[in-house]
Amino acid sequence: MTYASATRPTFYFIGVTTEKSSIMRVFPAWAEHLGLRGAVIAGIDFPLHADPAAYREAVAFIKNDPLSLGALVTTHKIDLFKACRDLFDAIDPFAAGMGETSCLSKRDGKLICHAKDPITSGLAIDAFMAPRHFAETGAEAFCIGAGGSTIAIVWHLTQPKRRPNFPSRILVSDRNAERLDEIRALHAAEPPPVPVDYLLAESSGDNDRAVGRLKPGSLVINATGLGKDRPGSPLSDRAIFPENGYAWDLNYRGDLLFLRQARAQRDERRLRVEDGWVYFIHGWTRVISEVFDLDIPTSGPGFDAISRIAAEVGKSG
Repeated sequence: MTYASATRPTFYFIGVTTEKSSIMRVFPAWAEHLGLRGAVIAGIDFPLHADPAAYREAVAFIKNDPLSLGALVTTHKIDLFKACRDLFDAIDPFAAGMGETSCLSKRDGKLICHAKDPITSGLAIDAFMAPRHFAETGAEAFCIGAGGSTIAIVWHLTQPKRRPNFPSRILVSDRNAERLDEIRALHAAEPPPVPVDYLLAESSGDNDRAVGRLKPGSLVINATGLGKDRPGSPLSDRAIFPENGYAWDLNYRGDLLFLRQARAQRDERRLRVEDGWVYFIHGWTRVISEVFDLDIPTSGPGFDAISRIAAEVGKSG
């Protein structure tokens, strides 16, 4: 890929189908609201599990180009971190501990790697789940997909400050054995305070059976990207969600099949169904705050204003 030097302060979005994201419409409105005059956003698309050299080329360009200020990274968080670790001048503790990057920023000519998902996933979960749900129900959490988002979600759900509101058990599935080995190794180095099981799910049927065995009240999360970057769902239509549970799709755009499957059972199973919109807002605002060195609130009137702007520009698409 050929990269042209930025002529205006430029913030990059490194993903798979970046032009389809609402952020391409939302960022200009947010930039005006936040006083980021002249700042623009640009997408950089890579296929899933791209050549490490491609990640390195993009990161080196951002590092060395004066008006390229930083980036949000999605989908490629782990692969980009592995490929580019030696290019970072500093790595924050979350990124180092979780082996991923979701944010690149620059300070005093230094390129800094951050992992913001532990913060943003926590803000999103706490916005829709009852405060003592796990403590009061003994429910479990099932994360489908073993990428960076799941690493961060497991970390948040098992933080000591949440005690005793831990899931009674966490299950992580993925169709990629290597990804499961990676998250298992992270947990072996710093064991979570609850049991964590790992499932190699070679078909949707494997995930279906796992969902069917969950305790009532359990949280089921689609953290695969299926339904956004690629059509489909990690579950089949035969999956039965846990009664009185939560279904959370980290996606907010795409065919959203997982979301539709959950909504079809919402009344019968008394499910609470959540899409990825609030996660989207927290994810982007935490990175924008870091890249542009701004104080953006995470709640209250200031956050409500940012949320309204995003909704007005358009949640669809």
